[in-house]
Amino acid sequence: MSKGTLEERLERLRQLRDAVPDDAALSTLRKVLRDRSNLIVTEAAKVIAHLSLHALIPDLLGAFDRLFENPVKTDPKCWGKTAIVKTLSRLDYGESAPFIRGLHHIQMEPVWGGQEDAALQLRALCALALVACTDLSRNEVLRHLVNSMADPADPVRLEAVRAVEQMNGDEAGLLLRLKARIGDPRPAVIGQVFDSLLNLERDGAIPFVAEQLKSASVEVRDEAALALGASRLATAVSSLIETWKEAAEPEFRGILLRALSSSRQASAIEFLLEIVRTGLSRDAESALDALKLHESSPEIQAQVEEAQRERNR
Repeated sequence: MSKGTLEERLERLRQLRDAVPDDAALSTLRKVLRDRSNLIVTEAAKVIAHLSLHALIPDLLGAFDRLFENPVKTDPKCWGKTAIVKTLSRLDYGESAPFIRGLHHIQMEPVWGGQEDAALQLRALCALALVACTDLSRNEVLRHLVNSMADPADPVRLEAVRAVEQMNGDEAGLLLRLKARIGDPRPAVIGQVFDSLLNLERDGAIPFVAEQLKSASVEVRDEAALALGASRLATAVSSLIETWKEAAEPEFRGILLRALSSSRQASAIEFLLEIVRTGLSRDAESALDALKLHESSPEIQAQVEEAQRERNR
């Protein structure tokens, strides 16, 4: 690729997205994958993914290896390595070696006041990519994912949970239950555990997740409620309604109503409408707020307006 400012070179690379992937284009992309700028390598990987150029997989792997040499200098922020992993996944690359290498990579870089690990997204993407690798046994993949579910970085743990869900099977459900019992410093990770468990086991997971509605942890309790609602399982509605009837804290009651609304189940919508009609003012306001989720539904909005008229009468 001809010289110019970095932005000019990047723009010429972007224009290759609309080019015919002929020998000249492939030659250009092979060359820029060896560029010293990780931003150029990053853009080249994106173009290769866009054009689905499987022929350049060996060149991507070569660039990936090179960016591990003095990585803070050759690939600051891990942008190049992360883009290559995304592209390999997009191209359905099924050999585990690069993903395992990325999964274990920690890249501490100087920031104001100390150092920061720049490889969080890289490790997270590699955890997900392992699921599709054909050269690993199921047990080998699960072993890697168990380690990643204990990674210091929140994004890695979260994507590892999603990866375990994609593995399917009884072992995946048991690992998710164990992770839920052990807990996590970040509520969002536990929320993903609940979501994944419900996706895997469906109705079979409802008693387990509903049990967490009584958790001493406010965050766990809230995540369980939202996960039950998001599952859109009819059998989750009764657990949410019974918990709402017993709950005393206004904030939690409001979250339960939001969860019911997100379930989109007819019984949940009717429960919310009945609160609008006859509930205490504070509960009616919370129910109306929860029902805003359905503002795009003329049918439900008509029911809400009728419930408000009945209340006023």
